[in-house]
Amino acid sequence: ALSDAQESALIEIILATVREAAEGHPPVGRGAAKKILSVKEKKIQLEDCTKITEHFIMVLPQLLAKYSADAQKVANLLQIPQYYDLDVYSTAHLEKVNRNWGKIKDIVAKHSDMSVLEASSRTYYILCSEEIAIYSQVDCARTQMIDELMDQLNQLINCFWQKEGGFCTDAGEISRMHSTLRRVAALHNAHDLTKWNLYDKTLRFLVFETEHGSLPVLIILPALQCTYFSLLWQLAAVLENSHKETLFPLRRELRRFSQICTCFLQHKEKDVREKAFMILCDWLLILSHLDSNNNEEAVRILGCLPNTPLQEKLFSFIQEHVFMDEEGEKKDLTEEEKDESCKLDDLHKKRSLLAAYCKLIVYNVVEMTAAAEIYKYYVKTYSDFGDIIKETLSKTRHNNKIQSAKTLILCLQQLFQAHAESQDSSSGVDFSSASFTNIKELARRFSLTFGWDQVKSRESIAMIHKEGIEFAFQGATGVDGKCLPPNLSFLVIISEFSNKLLKPDKRLVYSYLQRYITEPLPCRGDEWQPLVWYRNSLLA
Repeated sequence: ALSDAQESALIEIILATVREAAEGHPPVGRGAAKKILSVKEKKIQLEDCTKITEHFIMVLPQLLAKYSADAQKVANLLQIPQYYDLDVYSTAHLEKVNRNWGKIKDIVAKHSDMSVLEASSRTYYILCSEEIAIYSQVDCARTQMIDELMDQLNQLINCFWQKEGGFCTDAGEISRMHSTLRRVAALHNAHDLTKWNLYDKTLRFLVFETEHGSLPVLIILPALQCTYFSLLWQLAAVLENSHKETLFPLRRELRRFSQICTCFLQHKEKDVREKAFMILCDWLLILSHLDSNNNEEAVRILGCLPNTPLQEKLFSFIQEHVFMDEEGEKKDLTEEEKDESCKLDDLHKKRSLLAAYCKLIVYNVVEMTAAAEIYKYYVKTYSDFGDIIKETLSKTRHNNKIQSAKTLILCLQQLFQAHAESQDSSSGVDFSSASFTNIKELARRFSLTFGWDQVKSRESIAMIHKEGIEFAFQGATGVDGKCLPPNLSFLVIISEFSNKLLKPDKRLVYSYLQRYITEPLPCRGDEWQPLVWYRNSLLA
């Protein structure tokens, strides 16, 4: 007999085999990317898919019954119907399908693990396709399950809210409410539950929390997710077919929800803060990129971009809960004080938060200059977030080369100014100090991201030098040996980009530099050395 671990591994292998047979390409990390199938291979793939469907229509209910208590095994087994050939279904399979639905319904009632619930919801979605012959029976089974679940939720809500304006604090009731809301949220992700009037029920939890701040986290999190899904379904319906009188009430609710999420960014519970931030980022991305093909008026009324105060709040959240937390942990925790799995889990969450914010930059939801603040942490947090920051840099450069270059130079300028302010003005810039060395290293890393194709990056590199020279000579009327430009040392920083210039461009940049030098260089003193170094890097 197989051990529990061996059974889990075998089910994972079965799922991977089914996926490979149905999709025609090997598992992740093995073999090349998806290839174009020949006519013969395509025929074999379709035959395999049909055999898999016929086999698992019979076998899957038995496997689900056998492993119904094991969340991991059930979650993997429930992914198999995603690869079915739906044309195989017919009224002849109705009895087997009913057994399938019965097992899945029992699993939804038994489990509160999100991987299981999401897999169940996805299975319902796949098998509720209107094209298959037994759609009406399947849809009826789904509706019946949702009716029962919503009845259960309504009963729990009636008991939860008390007449005095408070709520039930019984741990058992809170746990049941939590489990039911999670089930509803998982279903609502793939199914439109608008006709069950879920939105008002879950919104009440969020409004109560913003006003009183005492609801359990177990209820806030799924309620927030349910409300989000409710609005997404309403938004999708309005964009497909809307009347003007429905647009303004929906806009009011959209803005209300955005305000609630913004408020939750300051919540005392970490999980609520993070969930609100992730939802808010997705929400802003959706509202700023509504498809205007079908309904331009709806897009004009409902679409929006975050204002400056909200953009500042989003970055402050990232700075405080991703970058500052990272620095604090390195100072305060030793390897023994924090479990390795907890550290990995925390890092995964931080990466998700940062990626969500960077997506807003890439898709122009927030201004590209906001990336300058993120780039400051490129070297410092390279091992944890370097890939995300580098990808953001690459995508923004693809969107707008010149603006991306200006963002890089803005990042370096801000760091240089902070460094200069921290130094003793009478002693000048210390090129050997840690902070100056870090800025120079960051410039070197930025330079490396342009690759070897100097022609492709020509405009960007030229812009960096132009902006850098202007910044270096800011506040100076000329070089006469008496008026030392306060930012002259910045030339040392931008010299890291000199090797990316084409020879003709080096001459152009050198000519541009000469405009700021009205007198011959003084022969004595080290304070003009940055100019000498930079000039030499252009003449090399």
